Formats: sequence, structure tokens, C-alpha cells
Amino acid sequence: MVTADDVRRIASALPRTTEHLVRDRVKFRIGSIVYVGLSRDEEVMGFAFPKEERDSLVASDPDRFLMPVTSDLRYNWVLVRLARLEPSELEELVVEAWRMCVPKKVAREHLGT
Repeated sequence: MVTADDVRRIASALPRTTEHLVRDRVKFRIGSIVYVGLSRDEEVMGFAFPKEERDSLVASDPDRFLMPVTSDLRYNWVLVRLARLEPSELEELVVEAWRMCVPKKVAREHLGT
């Protein structure tokens, strides 16, 4: 099981990331682009994810992954229950969400080729 503190630790180590509190919710951004956000109770994490793969991800494990609210379906966004993740899975989701939002050069410099 992972917590919001684990999300914070991983996200804050990624280049160009800033943490913000928006309407009582923690958001991690690169510039104005949010790539990870936590629910108010910090039990659910939203993260950047390709729209065209979202349905498959949610269908593959609906106990863990959730569709975003209707108004967020236009974004590259999906939700996950933190209690259902292992630390390695969380790190992969956060890093991949970050990679979608930073310039490719920044991702290469941080992660290697």
C-alpha cells in the first residue's frame, strides 16, 4: 500500500515539478500542466495517461483504476486507488505521467535514453 507521502516523494524528485494546493487538493505540475493530483482525502490519485488507452486500463482492473469525472474525460487523465498500488507501480505511474508533460530532452536527461 502506498500513501500521499509516497506520491509527494516521487513527484518532488522529478525536474521542473512544483506542488500546489488547489481547492484543498494537492496537485503536481510542470508549469501550468497538472500531471498528478490527489483527492481531498488523499486516497485516490489522478494522473496523466493517454486517452486512447484509458478504457483498456480501467477495464483491466476496475477495482484499482477509475474513469475520471465526465468533465475530465476530455483530458489525458485517469484515476487510481492508492491503497491498491505497490510502491514500484506508483513510481511507474507518476514518472510516466511526468514524462508525458515535460519536454523530451528533460525526460532523457533525467531518465537516460
